[in-house]
Amino acid sequence: MSTPTVTDISFLLSHAGHVLSTQMAAAFEELGISPRGFCVLNHAIGEELTQNQLAELSDLDKTTMVVTLDALEGAGLAERRPSATDRRARIVHVTEAGRAAVERGRLVSAGVHRAVLDALPAEERAVFVSALNRLVDGHLATPAESATVVRRARRTQK
Repeated sequence: MSTPTVTDISFLLSHAGHVLSTQMAAAFEELGISPRGFCVLNHAIGEELTQNQLAELSDLDKTTMVVTLDALEGAGLAERRPSATDRRARIVHVTEAGRAAVERGRLVSAGVHRAVLDALPAEERAVFVSALNRLVDGHLATPAESATVVRRARRTQK
């Protein structure tokens, strides 16, 4: 059996992404919302966006968006309101409680991200972020077409 000559970048990125997602979810538990809920609220705040527009901005499918908005409405953080320009569309309005959650969520998110960067030597932080941005904006910007369906990893439920 031969030794691989190329680093398994898929594993490294997948594992790092999974662990970061679990850290973010744990950090958001204190706010009573999910990182996904925060993402939707953060995009919706101060904007007149439809559910579909928010789903696209938040990279959520329609079903997940509906479930997320149901939870946000149930918590009193957002409301669906009829659009003034399209009677079929619903605008997502962030309530005052939702605005407060976004402000706290921004601090929580920044703290989690800061902890990741602080785990690196100071001289490597900017290089790391720059390299990830170059990949995400370039070579890894668009998923490849494939006959095999590749699903994103789901968080396991306890």
